[in-house]
Amino acid sequence: MLNKFLKHEKGITGLETAIILIAFVVVAAVFAYTALSAGLFSTQKAQEAVYSGLKEAQSTLEIRGPVIATGNTTASKVNQITFVVSNVLGGDSIDFSACTANTSHTGTVGSGSTNKVVIKYIDANQTVTDLYWTATSLGSADTDAMLDPGEKFQITIGGASNGEGPGNLVDALTTDLGTNTTFTLEILTPAGAVLTIERTTPPTIEAKMNLN
Repeated sequence: MLNKFLKHEKGITGLETAIILIAFVVVAAVFAYTALSAGLFSTQKAQEAVYSGLKEAQSTLEIRGPVIATGNTTASKVNQITFVVSNVLGGDSIDFSACTANTSHTGTVGSGSTNKVVIKYIDANQTVTDLYWTATSLGSADTDAMLDPGEKFQITIGGASNGEGPGNLVDALTTDLGTNTTFTLEILTPAGAVLTIERTTPPTIEAKMNLN
């Protein structure tokens, strides 16, 4: 009986053990590679998000000084808005290539204009998506259209105090910008956050008004 029992004895050989261990090692390696790849992918995406956020911050405009409105005292309406901008953090240059006025004298940008910066007007009565504007370099700024770190540009929307000019604000607005009116200007650059300027006109329209 003992011999019979021994003849039927079964067990795991060294080769079978090695195969099982190899299988475990392969499976563990696959899982480790998958986890490592996922971690690297997440790290890369996080890095891209950081660089993208930094680029956006470095390309963002900020307003420097007051917002000045030029008014027509006879008609009690605003003809022109002027303010000064620079880029924050000493960041990337911003392209302020001049825009071309609409030939129909609508106070908006013409269809063939190559400007990169877009100025949008909003109030309770209307929205104008592409106002005509001009940029003038101030101080030590050079004469090109790029707003470089440390430079300042004066942005003018609308014509002269008499309301004349190819980009007249009065022509751009269906309802004139009059007294006690809250309006918003959005300055959209090729890269970076939108600069939003919200102001309210005073109870009386004067020749020059500080809207701060």
